[in-house]
Amino acid sequence: MTRKMRLKQHHVDLLRREVADPGPQLLDGFRPATDADYAESVARMLATRPPGGFWLFGISSLIWRPETAFTERQQGVALGWHRRFCLGWDYRFRGCREAPGLMMALDRGGRCRGMLYKLPEETLEEELHKLIRREQSMVPSAFPWRWIDVQTTDERIRALSFPMDRKSPRYISGLSDDEMADMLATAYGYRGSMVEYLHSTVEMLESVGIHDRYLWKMQEMVADRIEARFPHAREAEPEPA
Repeated sequence: MTRKMRLKQHHVDLLRREVADPGPQLLDGFRPATDADYAESVARMLATRPPGGFWLFGISSLIWRPETAFTERQQGVALGWHRRFCLGWDYRFRGCREAPGLMMALDRGGRCRGMLYKLPEETLEEELHKLIRREQSMVPSAFPWRWIDVQTTDERIRALSFPMDRKSPRYISGLSDDEMADMLATAYGYRGSMVEYLHSTVEMLESVGIHDRYLWKMQEMVADRIEARFPHAREAEPEPA
């Protein structure tokens, strides 16, 4: 069944802003990651990698912008984890001080269907450096890399992922659906808006046959909020044939 999203590209365009990169927005106890931090992370990834191919598991932006090259792609279910907006507060990439962003990460409990990417052995170290520089801008990381179990149709794979650290001060829980939708409908940063992030994630998940019921609800609620602010954003319903 092909579902029609309420949140459309024209909603995304209404939240588009030209914003200069404000640089690292550090919370107390954090510092910018250095080249030495990146090198240490990559070295530990390689030293602890499971036997066989090197697999990366993505749940949101790593699906529609994987960053790394890959030789294979397949769906899988992360066991003991679920997809959740729990990574706050983003004052740089898709949020700012006036309208902070709230990103998705794997949180403990449940099951999460996402995408597995097999990284090329020939350029593996280079790919991992690109990946860690995207994911780890601050130390300590609020979502440190680790190996998790991902079940595919045929086998169970140990894959690299970036689950949320519930002990981090950036861990957010307890927001109502209305509070969540209000944030997603307004936050923007120098890489784009949370509306774009939500739209791209839901669109890509649907395109590969993954229907996340909570994200589907969120995209409807966010579209409603944008149309309340910009009444002209509501598209006219097509006339019955």
